[in-house]
Amino acid sequence: MMAVEQNRLSRRAMLVAAGCAIAGVIVLLSLARWQAGRATWKEALIADLSQRLTAAPIALPELRTWQNLDADASEFTRVTLTVEFLPGREALVYTAGSSLRPDVKGAGYWVMTPARLPDGGLVVVNRGFVPEGRQDAKARTEGEPKGAVKIVGILRWPEPRGVFTPHDDPARNLWFVRDQMAIAREKGWGNVAPFYVEQEAPSAPGGLPQVGVLIPNLPNNHRQYELTWAGLALVLIGVFSVFFWRWYRTGKASAAGNTG
Repeated sequence: MMAVEQNRLSRRAMLVAAGCAIAGVIVLLSLARWQAGRATWKEALIADLSQRLTAAPIALPELRTWQNLDADASEFTRVTLTVEFLPGREALVYTAGSSLRPDVKGAGYWVMTPARLPDGGLVVVNRGFVPEGRQDAKARTEGEPKGAVKIVGILRWPEPRGVFTPHDDPARNLWFVRDQMAIAREKGWGNVAPFYVEQEAPSAPGGLPQVGVLIPNLPNNHRQYELTWAGLALVLIGVFSVFFWRWYRTGKASAAGNTG
């Protein structure tokens, strides 16, 4: 009677273990499937971004169309425009580096400057990167643009502010996100375009601010994560199979011994 009761309890324990193993496999395979979806999305995003950043530039949309532009559809569109920069009105946005500008290494600042278009519109241009120690405009006077300049750039929309983003310090002309709308309101630049232009050409005299081409270099480890979760599911199946087989053989041996 005792042996029968022990065998019944062991079967109950095995059923619980089997249920836990099945649940674990389902969770792991669900995570693998989710990562597969993320990988497909990221690959499409990188392909789309690459296409936009290598397309021939088009003329900057007209002022009357600005409010109707779709940010998702227009982001990273290459454009050409002729502007006249407003002197002495730049804003410095701190950066620790850029995932789209491999030439930008180490801490420094983006130089955001308002510029007037021939039709009277006002657009903010990110004229490029300056390293720590060269943020003062007086330290790079040769790079100050004069008169009308034809530039090639990329449409960008304001950066969102993260939970841990430091507070801006307008008194020191120091900002931490490229939000040209907020900067323009604080500095009294007037009504600027809902986008800003990331300048990629021409280079400034003297090399600063440092312009550059945006290169899509987004991390994409989702396929690795997919294989990791799927591999863990296979390991769990294998471990439980061995465990179950040993339990089954032990039970048969025990039953044979009791019968003999």
